[in-house]
Amino acid sequence: MNHRDQIERYAKGGPVLAKAVDGLTEAELNAFPVPGTWSIKQIAVHLLESELAAVHRMRRIVAEEKPLFIAYDETLLSKSLGYEKADLALVTRLFQDCRTFTSSWLRTVPDEAFARAGVHNHYGLVTLERMVGMYADHLDGHMVHLRKKRELLGKPLAGI
Repeated sequence: MNHRDQIERYAKGGPVLAKAVDGLTEAELNAFPVPGTWSIKQIAVHLLESELAAVHRMRRIVAEEKPLFIAYDETLLSKSLGYEKADLALVTRLFQDCRTFTSSWLRTVPDEAFARAGVHNHYGLVTLERMVGMYADHLDGHMVHLRKKRELLGKPLAGI
């Protein structure tokens, strides 16, 4: 898949999160239908948290020469930052807005910029093209878990 196709795949993920959590009560959003894993709300806030990092990283790849990206402890963030108290309507709106903003910008980036890279302390050299695909995949991967949790709560997700 070329980088222009990856941008469109990434962009299509914008409204997915809001649809995925629609119709769930606060208790269901904060439930742990699979013990030892994140709640649906924790997944949603994590996706926003990651999206904010993605926007920053992608823009730095275009602007800087091989910027350095440091990994963060997503589990510690989910435990320490009050994810369970987050306003989910705001979270899903910000997620969609980040995807809209970033995909709109990416469509204006010259083709040759997609070969530019940053250096991640865990993954090594990461091109802009790879990063767009990674974050599209990131949403897809968490949607698998979110769907399973909804099924276990008796609220299967249709149409996404």
